[in-house]
Amino acid sequence: MKRLVTVAAVTGLGLAGLGTAAAAAQTAKPASSLAWHACSADIVKSVSATDTAQAQGSKRIKCAELSVPLDYAKPNGTKITLEVTVTPHTGSGPAKGQMVVNPGGPGNGGAYFGGRVFNQSSKAMQDAYDFVGFDPRGVAHSVPAIQCDLSFQLEPRPDYGTGDAKSEKVWLAKTKKYAEDCGKADKIGLLQHDKTIDSAKDVDSIRRALGDRKIDYYGASYGTYLGQVYAALFPNNVGRMALDGNIGPSGVWYDANLQQDIWFDRNIDYFFGWLAKWDNVYHLGTTKAAVRSWFYDLRAKLAKNPVLYKDPASGEVTAVSSDSLTDNIQNAAYRRLPSYWFPPANGLAAYKKGDMAGFADAFGGQTTGESDDNSYFGYNAVQCTDVQWPTNWAKWQRDNDKIQKKHPFLTWGNVWFNAPCLNWPAKAGTPVDVRHVKKLPSNIMMFNAASDAATPYPGALELHRALKGSRMLVESDGRTHCIVHRGNPAVDSVWDTYFLTGQRPSAGLTFVKSTGDPTPPANGLASTSVKGLGLDITK
Repeated sequence: MKRLVTVAAVTGLGLAGLGTAAAAAQTAKPASSLAWHACSADIVKSVSATDTAQAQGSKRIKCAELSVPLDYAKPNGTKITLEVTVTPHTGSGPAKGQMVVNPGGPGNGGAYFGGRVFNQSSKAMQDAYDFVGFDPRGVAHSVPAIQCDLSFQLEPRPDYGTGDAKSEKVWLAKTKKYAEDCGKADKIGLLQHDKTIDSAKDVDSIRRALGDRKIDYYGASYGTYLGQVYAALFPNNVGRMALDGNIGPSGVWYDANLQQDIWFDRNIDYFFGWLAKWDNVYHLGTTKAAVRSWFYDLRAKLAKNPVLYKDPASGEVTAVSSDSLTDNIQNAAYRRLPSYWFPPANGLAAYKKGDMAGFADAFGGQTTGESDDNSYFGYNAVQCTDVQWPTNWAKWQRDNDKIQKKHPFLTWGNVWFNAPCLNWPAKAGTPVDVRHVKKLPSNIMMFNAASDAATPYPGALELHRALKGSRMLVESDGRTHCIVHRGNPAVDSVWDTYFLTGQRPSAGLTFVKSTGDPTPPANGLASTSVKGLGLDITK
């Protein structure tokens, strides 16, 4: 059996703020109490997807299990298990530090992420740091990992609609049942203890199990909110902290989703303009307006008649509904990168020329069997209990109808993604708001794109102002969610310098250019699949 390591409960707030202290000193420290062993094949596979000739984190990553209290107020009560990983440094001698990393979500597993960050880091960072990942409570390899309804996400799903009465009736019932099913699936009371504050205490349990006085931390997307909360609870335990793709403290979580609707609409419009620029490749229209019109016409057709495609080799049937089209093309609004733009562009072009195999490969969803909903459970478990969502459906209608008029791309799909919070079977708490926390680390480094749709820049700027002494590097023309290790040397050099030396830009805000729009491959259409992107995103 795998050895479980039990740690004492973490209670209360940190007692003092952190100044500009460097990372944890390289003096002798207690040995880690974690029992490292080989990782499961799926964790190794997730890391190997980013292996290179120079960096093969999949061959270095190790796993361990850590037992923590379900309820930190009852340290001797029920325990749950976190999956923790380490990808050790390559340099001789002790590591400069151990960096705990979180890819975002909430609901995303993060055990693989330490190995992935190792692979994406410079040789100097690989030599210096141990990268520590973990699956948050309730998610992936942590125990228990809850599933609520294995058929919830099977295609074709009902059309998201535009706030019309028919769609509302169907989706309100569907999401209410999902919330009820999650309540039934929770056998130990996890739903009442799955807030960000619980995960922050888990991070400190990991710190102590590692034997560290302080940890360094890198959080992307939702990981920036987890980082904020950790810094508020345990300011003395933070060495260096980098936050990438930042969530504003005031919008958690209802207002944050409303803002996403606006920014995703803007970014998908930008993508339509790029498709028009490359009409000689994709043949979807020569103007942004023409491509936009064609897309929304296609979505309306799919709302009435989803495309069903049967693979001649496997016999597997996939469906492209209006919902799956929206969900998958949303990737293009997340990141302005070839791997996020080419697959949906090629999928649309495939439909235009009658290639339903290519269209289904890009946008199709599973129609039979069981569809893993653990990540969706994890998303709702955190967001629905971090804060009380509006309980008056009329408010949801008013707010989203107003946005829908100008920004129709994502609005009602996002409503239904979050609608389980209307009926979530656990009591909501009060979110940590760092604007009202007096003692915080003053050496935090932030990164953001000016047109990040998932974590819009106004929220990042609000957080920067709240984190006194922080610095933020901004891609002034960027449209990529989370900009570290996305191919911009101007960004990555600042990340390296910060963790290796503690030095940051002198100005509070520093602006750099992004790498710009991708250029389609010379041979035109390439792979259409968007299924292997491995998104580390807020949703």
